[in-house]
Amino acid sequence: MQFDYENILRKLMTPEIVSALGVVKQRQGEQRLLSGTRPETLSRLCDRAKIQSTGASNRIENISTTDKRLRELVRDEAQPRTRDEREIAGYRYVLDIIHTQHDDIPITPNVILQLHRDLFRYTGISFAGKFKDSDNVIAERSETGKLVARFRPTSAAATPFAIERICEEYRRQIARATFDPLLTSLVFAFDFVSIHPFNDGNGRMSRLITLLLMYRNGYTVGKYVSVESEIEATKETYYEVLAASSVGWSEGKNDYGPFVVYMLGVISACYEKLSAHLETLLRAETGEDSLRRYFNSLPGSASKREILEDNPTVSQRTTERILQKLQAEGFIEKVGAARATRYRKVKQREDEASTEGRAGGRG
Repeated sequence: MQFDYENILRKLMTPEIVSALGVVKQRQGEQRLLSGTRPETLSRLCDRAKIQSTGASNRIENISTTDKRLRELVRDEAQPRTRDEREIAGYRYVLDIIHTQHDDIPITPNVILQLHRDLFRYTGISFAGKFKDSDNVIAERSETGKLVARFRPTSAAATPFAIERICEEYRRQIARATFDPLLTSLVFAFDFVSIHPFNDGNGRMSRLITLLLMYRNGYTVGKYVSVESEIEATKETYYEVLAASSVGWSEGKNDYGPFVVYMLGVISACYEKLSAHLETLLRAETGEDSLRRYFNSLPGSASKREILEDNPTVSQRTTERILQKLQAEGFIEKVGAARATRYRKVKQREDEASTEGRAGGRG
């Protein structure tokens, strides 16, 4: 009853979800523009996405390092020094496998265990590649500061069977092809994180497996735009939908809808960003044109890291040169200092443009 995917997927065919899925599929079709993109540009998009994905997915779990070290670790230019960096390096290792070998990675319990082992390959922990050996609880802190159980995942004893069941159900639904494979993938991802099969690494594994399932079914946007970054940017909503869709899960009476709708929105937003990047390339827009347009539409300020992430078609060296040029001519200004440095469009120019627009009338 709990893992009856036929029934679950049928219930998910609501107007809201069908519409959201349609938007994703439409934007997926626009990805054909990739075929006309220069290989070096695609390589740069992939490089940025890997860095963003590795950083974001780990930061969600309060695992982090400096931006410089993150780039070096993802590009395999440095050895990890701390526990956090060892876990970051493990995530990068698994992400590389998924990016390059997704079509050859079957969805089985043994493969899931192997990926978990690789996630912790640099840490030396004893539980890497093994299902949990004791029951776990997903807790949250109440208003009084006391930790209370929000959700009780599958018991340690029942975990191997539960993982086997969802793998079987996933493969069966993909083979039948009655429902869109993306919906089946999202149901699998939610069941996986709800089972919480490991002592540690469940959140990161769920996001890696989500990418793996997406790629295997033709939804490869995460190679070029970070899905994990989009989740991190909406982290509060992410946790809210996980909680909403988990009510009644142990009895097979939960509603997967909130989680599925949220994830379809995340994936759609990633495709939209990819389309914007590709349109920029097709317009043969220069890096300076791209950054001017970026600051014209920026409602506040942005750090250098955010500017680089939002403009992956412009290299870091070119971005730094353009930022200096735009500052020199008074188009943008720097606020803050050192690590807190941010950039924003100079407000005086916005006021002048507004005045000129009013003076010109309707034209």
